[in-house]
Amino acid sequence: MPASSRPVVVKIGGSTLGVSDTSLYDLVTLQRQGVVSVVVHGGGPAISGWMQRQGLTPRFVRGLRVTDAPSLEIVVAVLAGLINKQLVAKVMALGGRAVGISGADGGLLQARPANPELGLVGEVVGVNPEPVLELIRAGYIPVVAPVGIHLPMEAGDECTLLNINGDTAAGHLAWALNADKLVFLTDVEGVLDSSKRLISRVTAREVRGLISSGTADGGMIPKLEACMKALERVPVARILDGRVPKALLAAINGQGGGTWLTGTA
Repeated sequence: MPASSRPVVVKIGGSTLGVSDTSLYDLVTLQRQGVVSVVVHGGGPAISGWMQRQGLTPRFVRGLRVTDAPSLEIVVAVLAGLINKQLVAKVMALGGRAVGISGADGGLLQARPANPELGLVGEVVGVNPEPVLELIRAGYIPVVAPVGIHLPMEAGDECTLLNINGDTAAGHLAWALNADKLVFLTDVEGVLDSSKRLISRVTAREVRGLISSGTADGGMIPKLEACMKALERVPVARILDGRVPKALLAAINGQGGGTWLTGTA
């Protein structure tokens, strides 16, 4: 894909979509300006809420949701159904053009169970970017729910849907699309040091130290690991506070706060 048409992959966290959030407005503005965007969305708070209504207790390991069979049904219904279609509807209402899909559609996100401790959580083993590229060519913003598919590899295998962390999905998709930028819109200022001060710039090598030392923990771990994957091909990644008005527009224009991540030392 030519550099001029390389997309921006934007991960929108479920916790950032509030009253002051302008992310969807920003996406529509970028579309009108000719910027190609691909959205991967989360939905953790909504999933946890629905689990609790069903008497299920959310559990996390290293920032990843432990997912059993009853939990997976809720994950798929909430992510690929309710949240995905709500986001598409809001983009359309703002005058944008969007189509919602999941990672299972067209084998977009192919995965295998990652860890018995996590249950039905997928580790991405392959990406078929063609469904996303077709939507881009047709002039739509692809809005991707991070649900993966485990395809049978040998006799006796079953085809299974898997929960994929949204940050992880965004990193792999940015890598497969050879994206121009990867932007994480989250509910914190950015990557913080041990004194809880913002780190404005960090390299892939420094990311490993932040994780191994425990400075980065919880939900920041999959974000940083996703950035490391993407930075194998993507020039720059950003992690910033998506609750700040027009944060995405500023990030695309090389402005704003948050943390810049690059693959260079």
